[in-house]
Amino acid sequence: MWSNLDVQILAHYLVVITLCMADFRLVMFLNKHLPFAKNIFLRVFAELIGLVLICLVLLWVFNFMIYDVLLVPETGLPSFLIKFAFFMITNIPILLVFELIYYFQSEQKAIADSEKAKREVLSFQHDTLRAQMNPHFLFNSLNVLSSLIYLNPENANKFTKALSKTYRYVLSLNRQPLVTVEQELDALDSYLFMMKMRFENSFILELHKTPELEQNKIIPLTLQLLIENVFKHNIATEEFPLHITIDNGEKYLTVENNIQRSNSVERGGIGLKYLSKQYELYSRTVKVEQTNETFKVRITYI
Repeated sequence: MWSNLDVQILAHYLVVITLCMADFRLVMFLNKHLPFAKNIFLRVFAELIGLVLICLVLLWVFNFMIYDVLLVPETGLPSFLIKFAFFMITNIPILLVFELIYYFQSEQKAIADSEKAKREVLSFQHDTLRAQMNPHFLFNSLNVLSSLIYLNPENANKFTKALSKTYRYVLSLNRQPLVTVEQELDALDSYLFMMKMRFENSFILELHKTPELEQNKIIPLTLQLLIENVFKHNIATEEFPLHITIDNGEKYLTVENNIQRSNSVERGGIGLKYLSKQYELYSRTVKVEQTNETFKVRITYI
């Protein structure tokens, strides 16, 4: 060994460096195709198989280099099994180090993403609040209210209470990134009452409720924004009323309406793209299904 000390030291350094590179590639491959969250037992088994394969391949390569290329005599050198055990003992700590590095990086990224999500949710709430309290929304509501005061004082009183309840619900969302479907449907009653006073018999709403699913979570004002989107993009008349269906199913909250396209679509407000972006922060989807006759939005529960 002493006569080939330089070769031995070089070989050991090359072994460790090569093992590091191979283990890094193994961890990156498994993180992409078989993460721990998917199946922890299968992941551990795959890592063990990967370690064995890496050790066998590298052991064969280095034996070839040492004995066949550098022509180092095999006399007095460790057997194949001892070398394999050395490779495994060296390789396992290297793999664990890479796993720990990846774990801490993932934790830091998760914390950063969580903070970013909180900031964007707060920004969404503030934008939503401004959208609902903008002069155009208030102007339409006050116009309806002023008409009702003379025509139907009782409905005017109900409209005022509904408007107050709607604003109170919006203002209560400052510290609520998520609400239950039950809360959202309760708040939607007031909004729909105001729409009924404004559009009268120009729309028909069907609500298919599943009580045991009403505790599922969604982003606040989801339903109100989707209903507002229906009125903004379609014409509603008594002769051709809008048919709107709300269904809280097992996997999705669905809002569907018939299409009666409006030529003059109002600008501004929170659109479907903004709502989709908020659900993406929670790794959820907003699916749009459109035909020539219907427009359907499916919201995945959070």
